[in-house]
Amino acid sequence: MKYKLLGNTGLKVSELCMGAMTFGGRGMWTAIGTLPQEQVNALVKQSVDAGINFIDTANVYSEGLSEQMTGRAMRDLGLKRDDLVIATKVRGVMGKGPNDSGLSRKHILQQANASLERMNIDYIDLYQIHGFDPQTPMEETLEALDTLVKSGKVRYIGCSNLAAWQIMKALGISAQNHLSKFVSLQAYYTLAGRDLERDIVPMLLDQGLGLMVWSPLAGGFLSGKYRRESNPAEGRRVNFDFPPINKEKAFDIIDVMQTIAAEKQSTVAQIALAWLLHQPVVTSVIIGANKPEQLADNIKSVEVTLTDEELNVLNEISKLAPEYPGWMIERQSGDRKG
Repeated sequence: MKYKLLGNTGLKVSELCMGAMTFGGRGMWTAIGTLPQEQVNALVKQSVDAGINFIDTANVYSEGLSEQMTGRAMRDLGLKRDDLVIATKVRGVMGKGPNDSGLSRKHILQQANASLERMNIDYIDLYQIHGFDPQTPMEETLEALDTLVKSGKVRYIGCSNLAAWQIMKALGISAQNHLSKFVSLQAYYTLAGRDLERDIVPMLLDQGLGLMVWSPLAGGFLSGKYRRESNPAEGRRVNFDFPPINKEKAFDIIDVMQTIAAEKQSTVAQIALAWLLHQPVVTSVIIGANKPEQLADNIKSVEVTLTDEELNVLNEISKLAPEYPGWMIERQSGDRKG
């Protein structure tokens, strides 16, 4: 397991991150996973034993149960708190009241305390806004997050599912007002969905933000279970067909991945994860699992090395269609490339 610095910080996180979305299972989250505490403990132990020091959850996952089970696993396994990097999020609906969602100062401070209580920990390493809140000024959100950092309850702040302009706006506000700034983005990125590369990846590289990848297997579509000629009768995509993808194009990508996987005696899922680990912008890839063998397969992706030729083949079959102004910028930049 390799460890990378999270953005422009001195914090080192494992290149794979244990995702806790499958923990528990309440409400809509039953479509993702319904793991009981005993199995959660086993998966967390398996991850830590493999060198993973990074765990990502959210207050909305299973309506708070995921956070509770994450904290319980740490205690049951006797894990040292300071050896782990714990990330969670705030933004989603956590009650029926008018202030039980969003990124207002009231909601953020209340939910940070609730997350700490659910996990039974003293501080959160990475506190992330889970999305954009069009009703709350960005200044209010960033000031509330800065309050948490200055209080010692949060070490670093990050964001998730924002557009490039929104992140740049936030960074500008933080710089102007001397507030804590986002150090990372958690976003969807996969061979079957490379939209991030249009604006967000160049911005992340330019600003030095870390990237945590969610749903690296495109909601299970790149797990190796799906074929053009046959699809499983049960599984993540059957219960919850998300994120949206161009399935015909994804099947073309899977055909290439199968060939490479066979040559390397690995799996399609490992090739999908390995491709992400080869991208310079990626800090950590979040892997979620319902079974130990699934987790073991994903962890093995860190051992897969893709050649330049293999990367070129994967890049070509999965590349984005040119869009303006990208193709014009590329055309006009030719004389200034060193």
